Amino acid sequence: MEFIKEEIEDMSDPEPSRIKHEDTEEQTDQMEVKEQRPKLNDVKKHCDFKTQGTKAKKLHSCSQCGKSFQIKSKLNRHMIIHTGERPYPCTQCGKSFYQASDLSVHLLRHSGEKTFNCDQCGKYFISSSNLKQHLKVHSDEKPYMCSLCGKSFSRLDCFKVHQKTHNGVRDHVCCDCGKSFTKSGHLKQHQRIHTGERPYHCTQCGKSFTNKGYLNKHTRIHTGEKPYTCTHCGKSYSRASTLSNHLHIHSGEKPFNCDQCGKDFISSSSLKLHLKVHSDEKPYVCSLCGKSFSRLDHLKVHQKTHDEVRDHVCCDCGKSFTTNCHLKQHQRTHTGERPYKCSYCDKSFTHSGNLNSHERLHTEEKSYYCVRKVSNIYQAFSLI
Repeated sequence: MEFIKEEIEDMSDPEPSRIKHEDTEEQTDQMEVKEQRPKLNDVKKHCDFKTQGTKAKKLHSCSQCGKSFQIKSKLNRHMIIHTGERPYPCTQCGKSFYQASDLSVHLLRHSGEKTFNCDQCGKYFISSSNLKQHLKVHSDEKPYMCSLCGKSFSRLDCFKVHQKTHNGVRDHVCCDCGKSFTKSGHLKQHQRIHTGERPYHCTQCGKSFTNKGYLNKHTRIHTGEKPYTCTHCGKSYSRASTLSNHLHIHSGEKPFNCDQCGKDFISSSSLKLHLKVHSDEKPYVCSLCGKSFSRLDHLKVHQKTHDEVRDHVCCDCGKSFTTNCHLKQHQRTHTGERPYKCSYCDKSFTHSGNLNSHERLHTEEKSYYCVRKVSNIYQAFSLI
């Protein structure tokens, strides 16, 4: 019985010391968690503070205009705009720039290197930004529309320049003569008249030009390239302006009128040359006979009469002429072409002078008279 009693007593107290020890460990764990919570909160606060500090670092503001930047170096670069400082000078021409990247692009102008190629037209550019702007030309997208005339543009800078034509704004002024321009590029070209600078040189003959466009036109003399073709007759030209003038021949349009004699011309340059006929000024003098001319081309043709030069030869009969115009008139005798048609009847002529004479028969205009003396009386007889 005693043995049974001892077993019961042992079962009624299941290792009180072990239970007490387990309770102690659990309490210790809870206390440790409680102790660690404020530390975690501190870490969280620290992280939040760090994030706020990072956000604060993004605000580098310009004291002049208030513009903000994420990086201080960008702010420093921006400040140069206000100070006018250009710390990057070109060692070849002395021109200075705000940024080193701008200087690098500029140096390519001196080296002639153009590494960025347009895959649509083959044109080369000195920078990727210039190529990017150029590619908009090939795109049909023209998002910039003028509200005054409705004309649209693929590039914003071209649109802004166009708007100046409506506003009459010419904000690029020459300090030498006061002439003003809508674009800085046009002003630079103009200033070369005063400085005598001709930076564009022909590699074939060494001739130099103030404008790259003039150089491109000139080089076609050497290459024989004629990229502008007439869709009516297939004739090609080295200049777009020459093609435009040629098209007037097909249309019969002569928009340029002489206010002194009423004669019409297909181009402003032809009218300008013609106006010299009405001027008494004849600056081109023949050194052989002393005859003077108002136009240089007339002097050159005249000089051929002294030298007996007939360098325009007919390929059909071998007959030669001093001018290309006379050759063309002659060739019509072979081709049968009569391009000058009478506006009053169906008759046509190989030469405009013959047409003018013929049309006077219809109008009864008598412009030319022969004067002779008969018994002390001058009589005028029509030559027509």
